[in-house]
Amino acid sequence: MEPKKVIEMCDICKNYYEGQENELKILHHINLTVNDGEFVALVGESGSGKSTMMNIMGALDRPSSGTYYLDGQNISTLKDEELSEIRNLHIGFVFQNFCMIPRVTALENVCVPLMYAGVGRAARKERAMELLEMMGMGERYSHKSNELSGGQNQRVAIARALANDPAIILADEPTGALDSKTGRLIMDIFHKLHKEQKKTIILITHSKELAAETQRQVTISDGRIISDVNSENYR
Repeated sequence: MEPKKVIEMCDICKNYYEGQENELKILHHINLTVNDGEFVALVGESGSGKSTMMNIMGALDRPSSGTYYLDGQNISTLKDEELSEIRNLHIGFVFQNFCMIPRVTALENVCVPLMYAGVGRAARKERAMELLEMMGMGERYSHKSNELSGGQNQRVAIARALANDPAIILADEPTGALDSKTGRLIMDIFHKLHKEQKKTIILITHSKELAAETQRQVTISDGRIISDVNSENYR
C-alpha cells in the first residue's frame, strides 16, 4: 500500500518585499513530501530558510507561489480563519522558547488549544491533566512558567501541542534552550510519541547530531533542499 502523504510542498517559493528594491527571495522551488508517521529532521544553518519552511508547513505563513497540500487538502488559498482552525486541530507546535502564557498555570496553558476547539471546561481540564501526567508534570500543574525550569516548561509545551491529538508535530529547535541532559529527555519524549502514538514529527534543527536520530534528514541551504536521505540505523 502506498504511504499516505500528510505534507506535500510543490514548487514552493517564498519572497518578502515583493516588487521592491529590497526584495528577498527566501525559498526557491521547494518540493518536499512527508508521509504519515515519519520522523523527519529539517536541517540547516541560521538563515538557510528552514524556519520559513516550517511556517509554511504549519500554515503560519503562505507561499509566494507553488501549492501546499496538508493531509491532501490544498491550503495555499484558504482564508485566515480556516488556516487557524487547521493549525489548532491538525498541528502541534513546540518552540525553542516554549511560548508559555506567563501569568497562568501549566494546566491552563495546556487547556488553551482545547478551549479554542470548543471543548467544555471539565473535559479540557481532564484532558490537560492527562497530558501533564504523561509528561511527568502532573504534580506541577498549578505552577506558572516562571516557577518551572526550562525542561519543565518544554514538557508543558509538548503537552499543549498534543492537546487536540494532532497528527503532526512541528518542533522548532525544541532543545536549543536546554542543557544536554534535559535536551536528551525531550528527544526521548519525541521518540516515544513517534513510536507509541505514531505521530508524524518534523524536527527543525541546526544540529546534525539530533538530526541523525531521526528516520530521515532533509538539508536546506540558501533556500534550497540540497539533500534528502534516510537513516540506516534509526533506533
